[in-house]
Amino acid sequence: MAALITDDDVYNEADMNGAPPAGRENELQLPGQEGNIQGQVEEFLGPHPDYDEEEEERKYYRRKRLGVLKNVVGASCGGMIIYSVYMGLLQMQLILHYDETYREVKYGTLGLEDIDNKMLMGINVTPIAGLLYTPVLIRFLGTKWMMFLASGIYALFVSTNYWERYYTLVPSAVAIGFVIVPLWASLGNYITRMAHQYYEFVNYKEEHVQEQKKPPKGAFHTYIIVFHSIFYIFFHLSFVFAEFPMILFLNNYLSEYPHTLSKVTQCGADGKGVIQNFNKTVLHSLPRSLLLIEVESVLMGAAFLAMIIFLALCGAAYRPTEEIDLRSIGWGNIFQLPFKHLRDYRIRLLCPFFVYSGFEVLFAVKGLILSYGVCVVGLEKLWLLVMVYGLSSSICSALALTMLRLPRPVILLSGAFVHFVLLIALMCWSPQPRHPEYLPYLLVLAALWGLGTALNKTGVSTLLGMLYEDKERLDFIYTIYHWWQAVAIFIVYLWSALPMRAKLGILLLTLMVASFCYVQLERRLASKTPFRLPKIPRPRHKVKGYRYLEEENSDESDTDLSDADDDEREEEERHLVEEDRNTDADSQGSPGQDRTGIRDRRRRNEQVVYEQDGEREDNLQHMRE
Repeated sequence: MAALITDDDVYNEADMNGAPPAGRENELQLPGQEGNIQGQVEEFLGPHPDYDEEEEERKYYRRKRLGVLKNVVGASCGGMIIYSVYMGLLQMQLILHYDETYREVKYGTLGLEDIDNKMLMGINVTPIAGLLYTPVLIRFLGTKWMMFLASGIYALFVSTNYWERYYTLVPSAVAIGFVIVPLWASLGNYITRMAHQYYEFVNYKEEHVQEQKKPPKGAFHTYIIVFHSIFYIFFHLSFVFAEFPMILFLNNYLSEYPHTLSKVTQCGADGKGVIQNFNKTVLHSLPRSLLLIEVESVLMGAAFLAMIIFLALCGAAYRPTEEIDLRSIGWGNIFQLPFKHLRDYRIRLLCPFFVYSGFEVLFAVKGLILSYGVCVVGLEKLWLLVMVYGLSSSICSALALTMLRLPRPVILLSGAFVHFVLLIALMCWSPQPRHPEYLPYLLVLAALWGLGTALNKTGVSTLLGMLYEDKERLDFIYTIYHWWQAVAIFIVYLWSALPMRAKLGILLLTLMVASFCYVQLERRLASKTPFRLPKIPRPRHKVKGYRYLEEENSDESDTDLSDADDDEREEEERHLVEEDRNTDADSQGSPGQDRTGIRDRRRRNEQVVYEQDGEREDNLQHMRE
């Protein structure tokens, strides 16, 4: 009977019993296997069961914060290394070239003294024009690449010392003077920008950060204070490392103070110039040329290291689209913005402090350390005086962190008070030359002056970042600051031959005026006196690059496009009117709203929007084709 059962009977029997027919188990299990494979693929491609989106987001922004800290430390170390190399080489070069025997034996009638004078003139005079070209350079290169280029110019100055001639030393010195203001403007803006980014990465869950709206007033202050303190703690160490060539190399060839100071009769407040009647021979033996090349090679390697730090460790300060936005503003507007910022009473009242900041740092070296220190204890103790000054400035820069708890004016006014007391003391003190027992007192003076320098430098830079925290770019603000510093350094270069009491009187007067103006500034801000601040013009892109093409929505009809354009135009007009009102409200002495001007701006804006609509329609039509 079993042999006579047909296939149909087998299927019917299997259906009745609920089991698969004999020999066909694999065929009936195929749909189940396909379902299992599809489930495995979905499980493989889907989110991991242990994936925590919030934890991954937190790790992402922690990496971002560490990147910002790396940028701050990189910029600080790069600036410290490049200035250590520059000041160390310049000091060694000027001491060697000052010695008559070295000049006659090594270079004969080359005229090294005249070359040095022209070199110093190039370094001190060229930055006077910095206000004219600094914004344009930063516009063209960007903040990071401006720092990298400037470090390359300093490395070029080191390389020219392998072949000391007029056509190598003087042009490289002029190039250094050319990049001083752009370098410092870029550094100040970079550190402040990193503080803004760190705030955004810490508060990434806040609504105003996610929607890229204006943050609350004072939101960046904590990070601006901390980052500028870190920068100056590192940078002031450049005075310490700059003395390493002096300690390890040049000090072995210097004569003792009885020889170098044998004809000096007056020091300190009674002196005139730097050091009168200083001996023309300061070396008891001449260093070998091969040893000089080895020292310069080490300095050249350090300069290249600073360039690599700027290039590799420092990230971009702005996104590529933001840099393109700045370049699309126009050369004329970029050139005018530093001058327009001077209409703000805040920057005008800080200008005396900018000038004093340039005065005091150069007086610390040429006045306090040379005219008081070296004139009394000899050239062989120069390294010790400079190192104490640098260490004191570096350590005391951390005192700026007290701005996190104390009122803002405390730092600047405390530094001004320290320098005021020291200037009065220096004006009354005229130590006798060749008295090494005065060394402890000189070290204390150098340390106290370093304290005032630290509070001054860190306080001014931090204050600018806090006052202009709502500015998208601070290049122009720091350009004004360091340009005034360059003007002050040029004035110090001119007054080298003045009596010491005249120099101290100028410093004292400038300090009093700066303190008075700063008190007036804080008083105006406390009374909420309106200030006038120009806005950076809106970028007008003439390119049709991928960054400025809107994403095409294939589901959007032409009617939706026209409605969106109308809404955008209305929003543009409303924003323009609001901007005009804000500008009039923030302007000092403005008579009111100029309705004719508003209508003209509105008409021009409508024309721009119309042209942009036409370009966008052409782009969309081209993409559809």
